[in-house]
Amino acid sequence: MSARTVEPTGWDAAWADALSALEVDLELAERMLALDHIAEDPPAPWTPPADLGPLPLELADRARALLDRQIELARRLAEAADLNRRHQRAVQAMRHDGPSSPVYVDTPA
Repeated sequence: MSARTVEPTGWDAAWADALSALEVDLELAERMLALDHIAEDPPAPWTPPADLGPLPLELADRARALLDRQIELARRLAEAADLNRRHQRAVQAMRHDGPSSPVYVDTPA
C-alpha cells in the first residue's frame, strides 16, 4: 500500500494555513536572530484565527515541531537579550564621567 498525500480541506486547510503563517513568522525571527538584526517592522504577534476548531490529528506533529522551534527561539532570544544587557553595562562602566586630566610622561631625549 503506497502512502499518498491528501490535500487538506475545510477546517484542516484552515489549520494548515494557520500553521504556515506561523512558520513564516518563526523563520523571519530565526533569520533576524542569526543575523543579529531586528527588523524595523517586525511581524505582529501571531494569534490563531478564530473558530478553527480542534487541531486535526494529521497536523499534530507539525504543530509540535513548531512549538519546539518556538521554545528554542525564545531561549536563544533570552540569551541574546542577556548578552546585550551585559554589553551595555560594560560600556557604561568604561565611560568616564568626570573631566579628563592630562597625563605627562617624561622621557629622556
